[in-house]
Amino acid sequence: MIRLWTLDCWTCHQRLSNIQCPKSKVQKMSILQKIENRDVLIVGDVMIDRYLRGSVSRISPEAPVPVVLEKGTEDRLGGAANVALNVQALGSRAFLCSIIGDDEDGDKFMELLEAHKLPQIGILRSSTRRTTVKTRILGNHQQMLRIDREDTHDIDPEEEGKLWNKVMSIVSHEPIKVIILQDYNKGVLTEWAIKRILDGAKEKGIFTAVDPKKANFFAYKGVNLFKPNLKEMRESTPFPVTPDEASLQKASDYLREKLGNQFTMLTLSEKGLFLDGGTVGKCFPTTPRNISDVSGAGDTVISIAAMGLAAGLDLKTVAMLSNMAGGQVCESPGVVPVNRDRLEKELANTNI
Repeated sequence: MIRLWTLDCWTCHQRLSNIQCPKSKVQKMSILQKIENRDVLIVGDVMIDRYLRGSVSRISPEAPVPVVLEKGTEDRLGGAANVALNVQALGSRAFLCSIIGDDEDGDKFMELLEAHKLPQIGILRSSTRRTTVKTRILGNHQQMLRIDREDTHDIDPEEEGKLWNKVMSIVSHEPIKVIILQDYNKGVLTEWAIKRILDGAKEKGIFTAVDPKKANFFAYKGVNLFKPNLKEMRESTPFPVTPDEASLQKASDYLREKLGNQFTMLTLSEKGLFLDGGTVGKCFPTTPRNISDVSGAGDTVISIAAMGLAAGLDLKTVAMLSNMAGGQVCESPGVVPVNRDRLEKELANTNI
């Protein structure tokens, strides 16, 4: 019986018409196998996502605000560190380059890296910056307030040089196939650092991808994959941009003129995404889901899109995987990486 699965689907259908042939499922499973076992370097702003959870049963007598009775606090890796977790979850090795503060939260960040078995060799400590921490206060499972503790000024020239040396050391000693630049406008990715990293990657034939923010939006010249969201795109073009496919194509063409990028992916929230590989782009809608929290979805999408395109997957497959993975993490509260086993199960039930 097992040997029959090596036959083509038509033969399986003829001889075992009452049994579902799993050949197509095997092919779908292999899609994720194509993007695993790669060494990926992530450079950018890292942070701690802190969750203070409690219950609410009354309003404060001091002000018209709810009183949260704290039940516990949890720290998670965020920003570029969450991209590293996604890369790791997809079966590849993740290396992380960033700068954190020489403070208590910086110590906690390093402990989290160790707990997740992520290398610490690319992390620099700075006495002039604070480790970015986003504290979300949750009452009765709903986010009531967020408190950000951070410094957003650019790193100084000395720190730029040290960061560049870390990047070059990792690229020189590890078989890096993909570099992902994760920009949260916290000051790690300066124009100088961006140019040096992209130029260095191009010299070595390394695929590059960026999840940009407004400050350095047009600094990523020559990047392979440029992935803004619709809001960021609207803020950066001299013309209006709508979710209409023709409007998105115009925006993509504009980006290519400015940046010379190979691929453009515009994420459209619940509407899915637009992906353009240099000819005519296309919108790929997502499937309805029970959304719990959209935090971290962009980290997941840039991870799987960069790895998929670098592996040579076709645009439709990359778009479908990105939509699927991004939608999956939105169903979980807080910032979480993709679950590969669940992604494989969902993938097995699609028509990719």
